[in-house]
Amino acid sequence: MNDDKKIAVIIINWKKYDLTLNCIDSVLKSSYQNFKIILIDNESQNSFPDEINKSEKIQIIKNENNEGFSKANNQGIKYSIKNGFDYVLLLNNDTIIKNDLIDSLIQQSSNLNQKIIQPLILNYDGSKIWNAGGKINNFFGTFQTLEKGKDFKNFKRNRTFTDWFTGCCVLIKSEIFNHVGYFDERFFAYYEDVDYSIRLKKMGYSIALMNHSYLQHFESASSKSINKSEGNLSPYVHYLNIRNHILLLKKHSKSFNSIGVLLFQLIKILSYLIYFLIRFRFNKFKMVSKGLVDAINFKK
Repeated sequence: MNDDKKIAVIIINWKKYDLTLNCIDSVLKSSYQNFKIILIDNESQNSFPDEINKSEKIQIIKNENNEGFSKANNQGIKYSIKNGFDYVLLLNNDTIIKNDLIDSLIQQSSNLNQKIIQPLILNYDGSKIWNAGGKINNFFGTFQTLEKGKDFKNFKRNRTFTDWFTGCCVLIKSEIFNHVGYFDERFFAYYEDVDYSIRLKKMGYSIALMNHSYLQHFESASSKSINKSEGNLSPYVHYLNIRNHILLLKKHSKSFNSIGVLLFQLIKILSYLIYFLIRFRFNKFKMVSKGLVDAINFKK
């Protein structure tokens, strides 16, 4: 029976209590009920209502500071393993899951003996694809999201595996963490999922896709900038984007072509710097520059 498998649903909150509550509500309505939500509240502000704080379905771990996506997920994963959960489902707080999503993931894992599965992810209104798997370009060291922006109604379900999973939503059998380890906390946020995917592949694991159920995702809801003169995304997101991409490439340097990587990074970083100068977004210009310097100084 699939319903005897205990699932830990790990959700990270950082000041987006409204989004997180909507996500939790969708999980609680799941057809599959043998789960517990492990809610990691980064920089906790004690803003959850009593029904969340007192729910037997929810375990809240409060962090005084924002510990980042990687470390917070590791906290939830370690709690899950310690308490005997069979699977971990990583789930972004800015998502709404279909009520049969967990059921479908567990069935596919059990029927096909797949230990890591990413489902289909749509945009927030469910009209377009947000992520239908990913592809790694080993020459340029880039990581493509497949089918992004395409109409969901015309989507053809013809892929069964992915080169890398997105941390937005992925089901992982708990035993994997004992073999592969945890997320690299040096990433803080962004590219930690790609790093973990590469580590999985190096240890002989495949990453499956599940396309017959889905969730809806409100993209980058936790990364919006308060200062609109600097654009929608926070300057710190651009810092992490630049730093972590290079950090990842240095960490797995043997997997990529050095000439292609240098060419792509040169074009990418110069494009960012020129664009931010033209748009007078000097804070973002500084953060991209800082990301590059910190990445160069990183020792793998």
